Amino acid sequence: MPQRITRRSFARASVAIPVAVAARRVRAADPLRLRCSLDTGPTHLRNVAIADYLKKLGDASGGEIKTELFQSGQLFPDLDVSKALIQGQVEMAAPGAWTQTGFIPDCDFFQLPVMYGQPVDVEHRATDGAAGARVAGEIEQKLRSQVLGKWLTLGYQNWYSRAKPLASLEDLRGLKIRSPGGAGVSWRIRFVGGVANTTAWPNVPLALSQGTFDALVSTNESCASAQLWEAGVRYAFEDHQFIGEYIPMVSQAFWTKLTPELQTMMKKLWAENIDTYRANLFAAQVKARQTMIDHGVAFADPTPEQTAAVRKKMMLEQDDLAKELKISPEMVKIVMNDLGPSA
Repeated sequence: MPQRITRRSFARASVAIPVAVAARRVRAADPLRLRCSLDTGPTHLRNVAIADYLKKLGDASGGEIKTELFQSGQLFPDLDVSKALIQGQVEMAAPGAWTQTGFIPDCDFFQLPVMYGQPVDVEHRATDGAAGARVAGEIEQKLRSQVLGKWLTLGYQNWYSRAKPLASLEDLRGLKIRSPGGAGVSWRIRFVGGVANTTAWPNVPLALSQGTFDALVSTNESCASAQLWEAGVRYAFEDHQFIGEYIPMVSQAFWTKLTPELQTMMKKLWAENIDTYRANLFAAQVKARQTMIDHGVAFADPTPEQTAAVRKKMMLEQDDLAKELKISPEMVKIVMNDLGPSA
């Protein structure tokens, strides 16, 4: 039966149409919310870099993107943030590559012996080259997230000891050595004849002072910020055993809400600033070394020839380690190609 349209119902509909259109316009003007989760504190240079990027992003978007930074693990630790990205609980994160190996084993290619002691520009041939691109593709597929661009370089991991002077890797033999985690670090500790210890980082100063372990694997910046000389660190062997990288990721659910122009702007802003962020973190490691020296820590450095000799010896076990780390044979080949003659 046809519905009769009265003058009154027509008038109500006529008023409702522009109101509905206006409401849609208001909703369309609402900014897109971008929550970023980091598990390090505000003074950590990863946080400083990401905070700077988010401010620049908010300004450049003209208010179309509203950024929020959650620090110190307020929302998620790096180990859990990938699930949060997939589930839409956060829109952005920059977790350490080593925290993502449970999802993407190829992220652990930094632990391959061919990477041992490599200069940062050589290491960047892999992260900025085909190896990094392969990991980015796996992140997009498995974690449903978009990698913004070049990775944020944390700095080199080295050896630090409490009572034993360190002039070479041989001096680590027989020591109980605290590891930041991961099969690659445990393998390297075994390689030098040490015994791996898994004390959580917040407990490291007390455990070190009590002699729970004799040495540890860490970075200059981490040791300096924790003032580990107060816990007994007296020696360091800076062999640049591997380098830590943070991967800037945006959830695909958020990414698809952006216009092509906003997507391009996000990547362009990151590309324009990443070299500065990397330089700042590198400078912080250099400054931290001097801070430790000023507090009585004695540093020793292997020569390039010594490092190359150790790398050559380590590489005899590279295929077995890659299997242990579950790094694909294809990834090993890609890394070797990226490094070229330096491999």
